[in-house]
Amino acid sequence: MSTHYETLQQADTYREAFAVEPPEALGERHLWPRKPGFFIVHAATATALAQAPGAAPETPTDASAATTRMLVPAQWGLVPHWVKSASDAKLRAPKLVNAKSDLASTGTAFRDAWLNGQRCIVPMAAFYEDDLRSGKAVPTRVARVDGKPMGVAGLWARWQGADGEVIISYCLLTVNANNHALLHRYGQPGSEKSMPAILNEGAYDAWLTARPDKAKEFMRQYAAQSLLANPVEKKADKVPQGWLG
Repeated sequence: MSTHYETLQQADTYREAFAVEPPEALGERHLWPRKPGFFIVHAATATALAQAPGAAPETPTDASAATTRMLVPAQWGLVPHWVKSASDAKLRAPKLVNAKSDLASTGTAFRDAWLNGQRCIVPMAAFYEDDLRSGKAVPTRVARVDGKPMGVAGLWARWQGADGEVIISYCLLTVNANNHALLHRYGQPGSEKSMPAILNEGAYDAWLTARPDKAKEFMRQYAAQSLLANPVEKKADKVPQGWLG
């Protein structure tokens, strides 16, 4: 289960691949839990980001709203709206960067976001998994064969503390990869294998606007032949040095 991914580092990619305006600052290339990243929502749901925690987003009502998206800066690592304090939020967030899609509608941490339709798309260039087959962890970069960015299905949340502090956060949704021709190789031996729920480009708006009872239809493995895995080197600070161009 990935806890490290690579963000987009070219502004035009946001416009060309996701039809959103890029951020003023692109941010760090390598993203880790509790670091600031970005997610994409429908503009029609954006008002929920300013509403009371736990409020359900609006549903688009016309064709123009159904094709308008918005990029939102946020913390990677979900902070459920019912968390009591900022210190508790900091402890929980690193453990809530991924949500198993088959449990998202029932798990305590993710249930409200799923049932309220707080779905998003997380743009990324690649994600990283450890290859442990040699007995030593070898960080491996997984990206699309065609070099295009990936839009990963996610959930977002808005937390507000008693003092008014607000944390906008998100997590990635994952699917089982035990039988995936590529991703079954990675992760701890004997453990359940998983992979981010990578969406097809043509499904972006449908994913963002689907009813909660239809959302799980988008939770599918991405074709192994469309992905490429390459091991990368690590320095002492454990920041991958490959693929920095």
